[in-house]
Amino acid sequence: MISARWLRRGMNCWPPFLGAGIRVKRIAADFSEVDVEMRLGWYNRNYVRTHFGGSLYAMTDPFHMIMTMHLLGPGYIVWDKAGSVDYVAPGRGTVRALFRIGGAQIDDIRRRAAGGERVFPEFAVDVVDDAGGVVARVRKTLYVRLKKPAIADAGGASSAE
Repeated sequence: MISARWLRRGMNCWPPFLGAGIRVKRIAADFSEVDVEMRLGWYNRNYVRTHFGGSLYAMTDPFHMIMTMHLLGPGYIVWDKAGSVDYVAPGRGTVRALFRIGGAQIDDIRRRAAGGERVFPEFAVDVVDDAGGVVARVRKTLYVRLKKPAIADAGGASSAE
């Protein structure tokens, strides 16, 4: 898997983030924390000159999945399953989202997925303005399960998910 440093650099060059003015400020080396910000500009404001809702959601979209993938390791399948956003107040100026996933959350996911069951952990993050006021509340549901072990087929080759 890619290092936190290279992932941050790559995401900051990723066209959907570049176009919306989204910047990944920090990814902890262990992937337990991510800090993202977005300044208000002509390219990401809506009709009433506040942050476009799609950009607010985009700045939060991939991080819980990516963090969980890295924290669990390569033995798990991790996908986004669902997401929702509650727009609380107009976003003006710079907005931020601070993602945190604790070791207890990862241990709980591992425990619940240990027998091969599908697990649907839920995460939440607030997008806040410079004064700390909540602009949007975003909820994400992931799909997580252990990868099936490699099985040798009749031809001697092995396959895995």
